[in-house]
Amino acid sequence: MASPGASFIKGTLAGIISWALLTSLSHIHHGREGPAQTHRHRHLPPAGGKAFPGVDQAPRPLNGSLRVLCVILGESEDEDHWTGLKATWTKHCDRAELYDTRHDGLFQADRYDRWIHMRETYKDVFGKHGDNYSWYFLTLPTTFAVMENLKYFLLTRDAWQPFYLGRTARSGDLEYVSAEGGIVLSIETVKRFIRRLRSDEDCADPSAIWNLAYDKQLAFCLKYAGIFAENAEDFEGKNVFNTKPIAHLIQEAMPSNPQHVVKGCCSDMAITFNGLTPQEMEVMMYGVYRLRAFGHHFNDTLVFLPPHGSEND
Repeated sequence: MASPGASFIKGTLAGIISWALLTSLSHIHHGREGPAQTHRHRHLPPAGGKAFPGVDQAPRPLNGSLRVLCVILGESEDEDHWTGLKATWTKHCDRAELYDTRHDGLFQADRYDRWIHMRETYKDVFGKHGDNYSWYFLTLPTTFAVMENLKYFLLTRDAWQPFYLGRTARSGDLEYVSAEGGIVLSIETVKRFIRRLRSDEDCADPSAIWNLAYDKQLAFCLKYAGIFAENAEDFEGKNVFNTKPIAHLIQEAMPSNPQHVVKGCCSDMAITFNGLTPQEMEVMMYGVYRLRAFGHHFNDTLVFLPPHGSEND
């Protein structure tokens, strides 16, 4: 027999998806680092004063002003996810590139190393696209992303400055962005990363006794290029890049917030959730893009149109 908690989760999941994620693009800012915090990573500061001067008129499209290249880093066994990814959220990227271990002969099948996979992928996509895109967004095949929220988050950021964003974690003294929540690099960061690889192809920590995980290797490499991980939060201090699916976040929030499960669980401006199957991504697409409350008006002042020619939801 299912536990009351499990029944509650099942009963509220559909509502959570449509309520928590299908909200208007409310003003977002990023938590300040205060003396009470124990972590040392830098939070993105608020945009300053009024977030977007002059946007309180009629909605205006911004499809050409901010271009994001999505890069999905997978393995050969992730093939089942490719069709689902192409049919769901990646349609909202300005361009999406899917890289598995068999991609164009970039990787040696007999010697798979995720760090090599990651750095060769970055080199390949940058070689093909260069600065045609202002932001490079790397995710895993099990990650679902709300691209409009990502673009809104990045809107006041200068891509020609070094940004390395997402859900930060700590390993010893190293602060890094977890690949499970998605990694966002500005074009300036990508260029510095590529230059660093040209001078030191491995870009590895010589003091490490064993190989670091690939997302930690990236942080180590970027650190020596003068770039540090930054945690992304909404105006309430909630993380917007999530390393788990919604159901797990709800379950974690229930003991401490039994009367406010949604409020204690997730940001209304969430950008990513991880650990989803292709079928769960279809459910997310329904909740985020297709379910509507009749007669309810959203006061969005900014509109991100889908890429030209996209069969967009």
